[in-house]
Amino acid sequence: MRFGEDRLTEFTAAQGVPRRVHVWEPAAPRAVILAIHGGMAHGGDYVTPARYFRQHGIATVAYDLCGHQDARRVDIPSFHVFLDDSQLFLRWVKQQYPGLPVYVMGHSMGALIATHLALGGFAGDAVVKGFILSSPYYVNAIKVSPLLLALSGVLGALAPRMKVPLASLTHQLTHDRAITERHYQDERDGIRATEITVRFGNALTAAQQRLDARMPQWTQPLFAVVAGDDKLADADAAEAMLKSVPAHLLTYQRHPQNFHENFNELNREQIFADILAWIDR
Repeated sequence: MRFGEDRLTEFTAAQGVPRRVHVWEPAAPRAVILAIHGGMAHGGDYVTPARYFRQHGIATVAYDLCGHQDARRVDIPSFHVFLDDSQLFLRWVKQQYPGLPVYVMGHSMGALIATHLALGGFAGDAVVKGFILSSPYYVNAIKVSPLLLALSGVLGALAPRMKVPLASLTHQLTHDRAITERHYQDERDGIRATEITVRFGNALTAAQQRLDARMPQWTQPLFAVVAGDDKLADADAAEAMLKSVPAHLLTYQRHPQNFHENFNELNREQIFADILAWIDR
């Protein structure tokens, strides 16, 4: 298995679609992390934190999101497919690990998805004990042409699968050169996307809108880490939104030197140790 998984399996997502699940687990797990990966990525990207938490008795499970599995260009019917699939995935996790506490981990777009789940489908679920968010993609840090923004709705209707022009930022995701090379190899092998469609971009934008007004409604423990030198997600906007969560629920970190992928950065061991201490509390 390419990303050090203990096993690969599948679960049945919305409309009966099978989706690949990456599983890292100790012999007798005491908790499980339900991990949701970022845009253009895949579940195997969680290998770095998963290996750490496996050593501490915690399993990590991550599925390949709709439109991402072995895809070079990401396209989805709507953002709601992520929410529907994740609710079915939580059901699968409960069946696989009965009685264990579940912590929902999301990075970038995965953190955006996890936020919607925390404020919606996962709210009040007794098994879900908390959320762990990295570099949440609440606001885009990349400046988009006003003309492209104006045309996006029309293009989404007329040519939804048209490619959106994007500059590669793979070299600015982490300072760890070995992981950067792994990302490039994934791109060459066609398991990490390099393109997105207009429909996908519009879906993310719609999911971001008006989310800030809902953050004070957050009800579950939250560990959030923001990368200060993030080229993809607006760090200041994410910080402001996260700090509108009730203070007694929020544990917050900002690492000024980090690029986007906190869980793959050079200081990740300290971040993981802090998350572990938070879980144990």
